[in-house]
Amino acid sequence: MKSSLVTGQKQQIAILGSTGSIGTQALEVISAHPDRFEVYALTANQSIDLLIKQARQFQPEVVAIANDAYYFTLKEALADLPIKVFSGSESIAQIAEMETVDVVLTAMVGYSGLLPTLKALKAGKKIALANKETMVVAGELVCELAQRYHSPIIPVDSEHSAIFQCLTGEVGNDIEKIILTASGGPFRNKELSYLQSVTKREALKHPNWDMGAKITIDSASMMNKGFEVIEAKWLFGLTPEQIDVVVHPQSIIHSMVQFADGAVKAQMGLPDMKLPILYAFSYPDRLKTDYPRLNFADYPQLTFEKPDMTKFRNLSFAYDAMQRKGNAACILNAANEVVVAAFLKDAIGFLQMSDVIEATMAKVSFMLQPAYEDYVATDTEARAVASELVGKYC
Repeated sequence: MKSSLVTGQKQQIAILGSTGSIGTQALEVISAHPDRFEVYALTANQSIDLLIKQARQFQPEVVAIANDAYYFTLKEALADLPIKVFSGSESIAQIAEMETVDVVLTAMVGYSGLLPTLKALKAGKKIALANKETMVVAGELVCELAQRYHSPIIPVDSEHSAIFQCLTGEVGNDIEKIILTASGGPFRNKELSYLQSVTKREALKHPNWDMGAKITIDSASMMNKGFEVIEAKWLFGLTPEQIDVVVHPQSIIHSMVQFADGAVKAQMGLPDMKLPILYAFSYPDRLKTDYPRLNFADYPQLTFEKPDMTKFRNLSFAYDAMQRKGNAACILNAANEVVVAAFLKDAIGFLQMSDVIEATMAKVSFMLQPAYEDYVATDTEARAVASELVGKYC
């Protein structure tokens, strides 16, 4: 069967993680361009009510829920529609490689996005990548598979989309460095002592972006930016020394590229994830939208600061993991997922998250050239170590 990318038919899109922030905005994008895109599959972890609502509205071919406990509820709710219903993580991985699917939007949270992405790559799918943890955990493997199976990866993160857009038309021109912008999160101007007692409610108040709980906490701790640094290394073939981070509180410049001649290109716009989602779907085309436009008069000052890696140690951990290579970033990600979950349950303090991550990275077995099975084993070991360390704070 020929892909719709070749035939000119509507692109069939599988949204892995349709009930999250990226997934719901992706459905808005698809609704606004029904002549170009069609939902083929929707998946979620356990947000059963919203998944049912989405399925009834978009009527995809396939719907899957990762949590097996919700299978019969989902199947019964959609019994009057010709929709195939599945459950379990393996079924989501199988959806990612279905022949009819043209684009796989990987919008699942955390490590769970790795296996479906690998399956999609091996099936030669176009990947709209919104699951940065996939690149953090196994970037080398992902890039190798993308090259082997000729699977294009188009980044959805606003920063990586910005870099990708800046590089369009620059084939053969050497990159001197890239500059990833960071909002600084809710604690940019707070002293280190203040962070000793911040609550999850405070940490979840991002000044510019509306995101899910996990990524919002990652943004507050700057782990999200650390992950983006690692992701950028793999996506754009860079060394750690070629990746800078600058705090830009207005979030108008989404990121920049500095070329060998010293010229700097920036991609700018209002903070709105629908734009990078649409660009990932439509690339290389730019489709007309009615999104709000940037009015420079509303932003008379664009400011920039160096990130404080003493206060936000997670960013330095990411650079350390890149220098160590191997499974170091996999350890970093697993430990972070454990501590963020603990923080959201009030089981650990904000600064203690970094303490646990640092200790986990020191304890877990290091491996320089891991295979997929080694990443799985590393993730399991790191979660066990981090969970034990978290338990000491309870």
